[in-house]
Amino acid sequence: MAEEFISSPEFLARVQRVQDAVELKQPDRIPIILSFGYFLADYGKITRQEQHDNWEKTQQILEEATLRFQPDIAFGAWGTPEPSKILGDRMTKWPGYRAGPQASFQFDEHEFMKAEDYDELLHDPTDYAIRTYLPRAFEALEGLALLPNLGMTLYGYYSLGNTMALLAPPVAAALEALQEAAKAQAVFNQQSIDSAGRLAALGFSPPSFLIGSLIEAPFDFLSDTLRGMRGIFLDMLRIPDKLLAAEQKVLKTQVDYAIAFKETTGLTAAFIPLHRGSDGFMSLKQFETFYWPQLKEMVESLVAAGITPTLYYEGVWDDRLEYLTELPKGKTAGIFQDSDIFKVKEVVGDTLCIMGGMPIPLLKNGSAEEIRAHTEKVCREVGKGGGFIMCPTVLELEGISPENIQAWVDATKEFGVY
Repeated sequence: MAEEFISSPEFLARVQRVQDAVELKQPDRIPIILSFGYFLADYGKITRQEQHDNWEKTQQILEEATLRFQPDIAFGAWGTPEPSKILGDRMTKWPGYRAGPQASFQFDEHEFMKAEDYDELLHDPTDYAIRTYLPRAFEALEGLALLPNLGMTLYGYYSLGNTMALLAPPVAAALEALQEAAKAQAVFNQQSIDSAGRLAALGFSPPSFLIGSLIEAPFDFLSDTLRGMRGIFLDMLRIPDKLLAAEQKVLKTQVDYAIAFKETTGLTAAFIPLHRGSDGFMSLKQFETFYWPQLKEMVESLVAAGITPTLYYEGVWDDRLEYLTELPKGKTAGIFQDSDIFKVKEVVGDTLCIMGGMPIPLLKNGSAEEIRAHTEKVCREVGKGGGFIMCPTVLELEGISPENIQAWVDATKEFGVY
């Protein structure tokens, strides 16, 4: 089957169309991405919990929706709740796990790292992660706090006496839970591969920009799962030097990880969701100190290593667009959520592939005529000259009617021809 879909004219055309846009070239028409998300549950009349729990049924619904709307790229909800369930994940809520069966995925932010922990993090990030952070963030991993300092493994033969700690029931239970979580993740990974193969067999391109390493801007990395928003904004004022030092530490960690991921898997993409660098979260002076230099260094390091980053510019970046012109030209893509998409084209259209264009509020509440009119304007102005991929401004179509999606897709194909 692999050979059949790789040689399919429809598949090859869609892959080429997307690749041309990413490389700032002009394809035959504007590519379109449908990130269905929890739309599939409503479309297939199942619960959101069942969408995660019943892969085969969800895959069938995904294929039906993809064949109906005929995008270039299609995918469903990202991620799986199974490892979170096994590990007692305290930072996420999934349908059926810490939330009702019809709930949507949510991130439940906590201050798992305390302000006084910076010295410990900077001294030995690995030891801090395993013996302090993981026991706080995952209920099933609390036993890891009983391990001796991991740096003592450098003592070689003389450290073997410390292996007795592995036999302590809480430690053994934590290690067993990690193994079970790894098995659950492996099942999901194989399902993702199978899903991409089945869609490709139908002639549709996989979401290449998502198939790679997942990393974050150093500021977001420390904020999202460690300090929390309140904590890190206080850190900018109270202990800026320690925050900056920690950013450099996690920057190198993530770049090393992304490069190793590429070398191990052969996948050359990286996805970087940007959460707290947008207009309104911090001043430009703070952005220039705590956010942009580290993000720029990360992107440049990835590009130098042959990795193509797709950055998700969440929120509004209208006052920060000029900074993006400093990124390597033609080497990144950017999904823009609430920025003025026409200003985005004007400022960075020669720098990076622009993704977005269809605001979720309009797609959800607008009439077919309003959707068509907006789509025509975006295709004409933002799509001019290529380097643009049409997609929803949030990678989720939950709550959108099939009729409005159809109107949008049809208009994109009508007005997006070059």
